[in-house]
Amino acid sequence: MRRDILILSKTDTTIGFLSQDSQRIDIAKRRESDKKYITTLPSLAILKSKTRTPKRYRRLIRKASKTTFIFSNSRSFRVVKDERHLLLLNRFGWLYSSSANISGSDIDIEYAKSQADIIIYPIDGIGESSTILKLGRKRVRRVR
Repeated sequence: MRRDILILSKTDTTIGFLSQDSQRIDIAKRRESDKKYITTLPSLAILKSKTRTPKRYRRLIRKASKTTFIFSNSRSFRVVKDERHLLLLNRFGWLYSSSANISGSDIDIEYAKSQADIIIYPIDGIGESSTILKLGRKRVRRVR
């Protein structure tokens, strides 16, 4: 599969753009390229290959659902448990994820469809965004 494909799909949390190329998402969202994206993963084993998980937070990460974790190296990950979204993630291994809107604006489904290379239906309901937790050395801080 090509890395630069932009996919519009119902994710585990909301309707979003998915790609392994962050620049494709930047262009679709009209967003600065210095911002980082959430990396969605299909399993904890792949998370283990991407970053070192602090021992004190391993249980929290394993038990959490619809929760994004920001590690001390400023990279953010979410392990997906939604079965429909997992079908897509298992094909790619991992994908960057972002909501399907222009940066700072409300969602416009027609605009999102015009930007995507692949649209995976059904695109029903907006849903709610994931909880974001920042993992520090001593404590966990809720960002969203």
